[in-house]
Amino acid sequence: MVKSYLKYEHANSFGLVTSSTSNILWTQQNRSSTGAGQAVVAANEELLCWDIKTGDIVERWKDAKCSSQVTAIAQSKLNDDLFAAGYEDGSIRLWRSKDPSPFITFNGHRSAITVLAFDRSGVRLASGSKDTNVIIWDLVAEVGQFKLRGHKDQITGLQFVEPQEEVTEEEDSQAMVLDGAGDSSSEGFLLTTGKDALIKLWDLGSRHCIETHIAQTNGECWALGLSPDYTGCITAGNAGELKVWGLDATTLAASRRQVDMPANIQYLQDRGTLFRHGKDKATEVLFHPRRDYFAVHGSEKSVEIWRIRSESEIKKSLARKKKRRREKLAQKKGNENGETPADQEEDQDEDPSTADVNDAFAQHLIIRTGGKVKSVDWTDTRSKKKLELLVSATNNQLELYSIPLKEKKSKQEDVPDYERALSVEIPGHRADIRSLALSSDDKWLASASNGSLKIWSMLTQKCGKTLECGYALCCAFLPGDKLVVIGTKSGDIELFEVATGSLLDSVSAHEGAIWSLQVHPDGRSIVSGSADKSAKFWKVQIVQEEVLGTTRTTSRLKLSHSRTLKVADDILSLKFSPNAKLLAVALLDSTVKVFFVDSLKLYLNLYGHKLPVLDMDISYDSKLIVTCSADKNIRIWGLDFGDCHKALLGHQDSILQVKFLPNNREGNGHHFFSASKDRTIKYWDGDKFEQIQRLDGHHGEIWALAISQSSEPPFIVSASHDKSIRVWEETDEQIFLEEEREKEIEELYESTLTQSLEQDADEDENGEIGAATKQTSETLNHGERIAEALELGMADLHVMREWEEAKASNPHIAPPQRDPMFMAHGGISAEEYVMKVLQRPAASALNDALLVLPFASVPILFTFINLFAMRSMNIPLTCRVLFFMLKAHHRQIVGSRTMRAMLDGIRLNLRKTLQKQKDEMGYNIAALKIAGMQIQDKGIKEYVDENWDDGTDAQNVKKRAFVHVS
Repeated sequence: MVKSYLKYEHANSFGLVTSSTSNILWTQQNRSSTGAGQAVVAANEELLCWDIKTGDIVERWKDAKCSSQVTAIAQSKLNDDLFAAGYEDGSIRLWRSKDPSPFITFNGHRSAITVLAFDRSGVRLASGSKDTNVIIWDLVAEVGQFKLRGHKDQITGLQFVEPQEEVTEEEDSQAMVLDGAGDSSSEGFLLTTGKDALIKLWDLGSRHCIETHIAQTNGECWALGLSPDYTGCITAGNAGELKVWGLDATTLAASRRQVDMPANIQYLQDRGTLFRHGKDKATEVLFHPRRDYFAVHGSEKSVEIWRIRSESEIKKSLARKKKRRREKLAQKKGNENGETPADQEEDQDEDPSTADVNDAFAQHLIIRTGGKVKSVDWTDTRSKKKLELLVSATNNQLELYSIPLKEKKSKQEDVPDYERALSVEIPGHRADIRSLALSSDDKWLASASNGSLKIWSMLTQKCGKTLECGYALCCAFLPGDKLVVIGTKSGDIELFEVATGSLLDSVSAHEGAIWSLQVHPDGRSIVSGSADKSAKFWKVQIVQEEVLGTTRTTSRLKLSHSRTLKVADDILSLKFSPNAKLLAVALLDSTVKVFFVDSLKLYLNLYGHKLPVLDMDISYDSKLIVTCSADKNIRIWGLDFGDCHKALLGHQDSILQVKFLPNNREGNGHHFFSASKDRTIKYWDGDKFEQIQRLDGHHGEIWALAISQSSEPPFIVSASHDKSIRVWEETDEQIFLEEEREKEIEELYESTLTQSLEQDADEDENGEIGAATKQTSETLNHGERIAEALELGMADLHVMREWEEAKASNPHIAPPQRDPMFMAHGGISAEEYVMKVLQRPAASALNDALLVLPFASVPILFTFINLFAMRSMNIPLTCRVLFFMLKAHHRQIVGSRTMRAMLDGIRLNLRKTLQKQKDEMGYNIAALKIAGMQIQDKGIKEYVDENWDDGTDAQNVKKRAFVHVS
């Protein structure tokens, strides 16, 4: 009989506040709340929405099908509940607030998304990627409109430029916005920057690049900030360089209406260069949505706030400069005649629009943050006294800073101060977690890192206590779960009480780092192994200590040293056998030595690993020891004779952790887990030497692993360099080894297939504009299903036609034998079955699926489209498929005589159907208008004064308002 195993699956993850892979967004979801708003951040493959004031997760968005990290986030300007997230694999998902699953998924890019932007109306999304392409997505039709090629390196900045054209009316000279709806030229413009140091302006109406400039003189361009009024933008590069560009938005808006524009016209003008305080590359430039400030930062621990001066301030500064120039000139010439030339140029220089950028921009202040800055976002709180800036740091925290506005005081020299108002930092460690330990009842988890020890509740996944400690390398709960002991890099052992969070004892135990700490199975003593080539045994005792200055004593828990084991090399790991007879010690010389616990005499020497053993574990029955090493191998040894049962090449990188299941439940006592730097956890059978399952999910090397002792179902906890702690639970689902191997081979085949398709697509790419398509395994499957359905449907049409012809001569003839597929769907007709198959793919994947079809099946598809048009079946989808196929195979269709007659029939049938639908809609709209008028007449009475004013002229004066009496 084939042995089956129970599957482990990812249950939840916590410990991560924000990933350093993506930007962040501030949003005020609940308009009535007086809080500090919410922060939408990336957390590996998830999106989290934090309440900044309370530090709680409000929402969590995750797609179960996607394991890639989030690399970019954007929020719709029109609909605050709509968010777009770009992922490392090039996919984009759109999420609605309060909805845990994405409602649109786009696939068009071949590598990670770097930047996303919504247009003003919220119906289009632009995405830039590391594959150097920009794609414009239509959110209504749920398809990619087109791809813009032009940059030679990854896209670093992307902004829609949608200036509104204004014309002045002659009577009352009020500005009127032209309505360009329905006009292809009203699609606006797009401003992009790339790592290739270029800034490009694209016309989205004609779909081509209308202007290109070199954005940075000293290497790459890393960021783009566009002012909210479209008057200019700032690009940022290396060595603290910020380049200011003026954007002629009015000419740009007017160019929509003109057919022939002058060839030498330039919409972007280089206005000069600013140098910021930090000298590294700037990674983000962000303008405040309402005020004349912008924030810029690199990857250091600071954010610079710059202020855009007003016209009056610029004039004052220009006048001051002129005065100084005049005085210098007068001193030089030594007479008063030197003033006249300066007076002549005074009128020319006072124009603020031609002023130097250093006069127009002033550095407001520099915010020193708690960690290296990854991303910032302004909060739109409408406060008149201060600005607020939300900062995401690479050390897993969010901070909200309050910045005062420029004070109107005479003392302008004083640098205004800022304050850190709020932060979200408790739900995660600042540094990588190096060790995990579960309490004996599996209710509490201790995680230790450089500087902090956190105690988590496994029921709520919330941090209960945060304790300050040294650079922790290992930790363990003592029996009773009230004390936690940690070993540090400096050689200290620290003993903490969980309930009070107090440090009970700190012992300078070793001269080197303590790499391993183990509690004796009887719980009365612990052993520590260090880089100083010794293992020390400690007893936890209550001692009576004198209170200073008195004769009284107080009882105190202390660690007392009992004995020492000296070895030949640094100790990397220690392990007691569960029967407490043996102690295994792993050394830096790649060997494992097994000693008797009572006498500390050597029992076994285990040779075999080529590189040092990093961790090991002994099975519940003290018969097997498993070791893992930096040589990527796992070795299983017998503890009877020290023989190596098997050496397994376990992972693609160093294996950091290995753990046996602690009890023999259902015969799985010899099963163990291994965790590696290759970001995977593997589940092994130690008797059959087989890999049972691979657990993927982490996005960094896995430093620590802990296994539950007694809970049902069992679970494991892992901590990684990606700052997350993940819980994996055993499920009731059975897995078989052969099926797992087949799944892995299929995944490998699919990934190589899609990669080869992408390479083929890359070879065909020429020109500035392309189709936004990308073949995935999903679209290939849909394409194959559509081709199969067309073949089945065509065969069925022939069978039914023959039966109907025969029925005309013989009315009693039996119905024909149709394909079982139609019977399985309830005896539906061929065209209904084909329509069902066409409706299955998502709108965004349908075009790619149709491209899989060979040209030979296009006439068959058109036959069905004709039937859909005759029977009015899902006309929007029918038209979409028809137009896409006409566009994709235009030359072949035009060159085919048989297709022309078919298209004529489709045209007539479609027009009839569409006319009928148009009449229905017109009738319904008219009926609804009449119904609305009747409801208004019956239900609402308006009592209004004759001289009533709606209050728009003087908003501060209270006016009488409408009273609705229903």
